[in-house]
Amino acid sequence: MSNLEQTLSIIKPDAVERNLINEIKKIFTSNKLAIKETKKIHITKDEAAEFYKVHQSKPFYNDLCGYLSSGPIVVMILEGEDAVIKNRKIMGSTDPKDAEENTIRKLYGISIDKNSVHGSDSVENAKKEINFFFKNGQ
Repeated sequence: MSNLEQTLSIIKPDAVERNLINEIKKIFTSNKLAIKETKKIHITKDEAAEFYKVHQSKPFYNDLCGYLSSGPIVVMILEGEDAVIKNRKIMGSTDPKDAEENTIRKLYGISIDKNSVHGSDSVENAKKEINFFFKNGQ
């Protein structure tokens, strides 16, 4: 039985700044994740705060919001078999030092904060995150 899912992926400012958009997109497509929609945007700190609301109580929250709004990002809807889990595996651990070989974060991440990509952590959050960037008239 097919388990076709959609997930949100963000190419973060550090990777956009280093012109890694096409390399990262190629990693997704070569792993059988179709890019259904994509756009390059620059969000405000308030929009980042809303997007990362789930992390509000964490000590890194303000830095995270400041960073995501610090430059252009590329948001994408990825679709494929078990897309949420597959995307998380392709991205690798949050800290590039701990990420497995050939994951996006191992290849391109600079630090735990500037780790090049974001991906939804569950099917429920994927729906919310996709709506945030693609349904709210953004």
